[in-house]
Amino acid sequence: MTRDHALALLLEYTASEPLRRHMYAVEVAMRAMAERAGEDVEAWGLVGLLHDFDYERFPNAAHSPTEEHPAEGVRILTALGLPEASGRAILGHASYTGVPRDTPMARALFAVDELCGFLVACALVRPSRSLADLEVPSVRKKLKDKAFARGVSREDVIQGAAELGVPLEEHIAFVLGALRPHERLLGLGAA
Repeated sequence: MTRDHALALLLEYTASEPLRRHMYAVEVAMRAMAERAGEDVEAWGLVGLLHDFDYERFPNAAHSPTEEHPAEGVRILTALGLPEASGRAILGHASYTGVPRDTPMARALFAVDELCGFLVACALVRPSRSLADLEVPSVRKKLKDKAFARGVSREDVIQGAAELGVPLEEHIAFVLGALRPHERLLGLGAA
């Protein structure tokens, strides 16, 4: 599967611009994680780009491990030729599936997913609406504010860094650095 094919699929299944931007952010972060780990940048990027493509069409409020998001999306992607390891990483990003995050790709996807959403939320409330002037201490302070970005699981952010075996501050700084050059794609920065 090429990125063009993956992007077409994302656009077909996802109407929400914020959700599309979230998937772009996770793609950027996954590419950076792959490069740092000496892994396949394209494969990891596709996993990031597609991890939530089925979220709107197959919502999973009941957190079924085998139905709806992400299971339905992985079935679609597998039929289109997505490798098994990539599908397992996508399944593993939702802890309720019970699929272990037993590969570097799977751990990376889990570690960047919620964090990307949180970093974008942090940028959106800044006067600059930018990642350029967002610093790790500000992110840490916002993580402690339970009223801010309530939809983001702080536990997943913390657990993601732990599963990678890196300090949380280091992980935040790395993902922030990966996203900064792409903030226009994410709908951030000055108008």
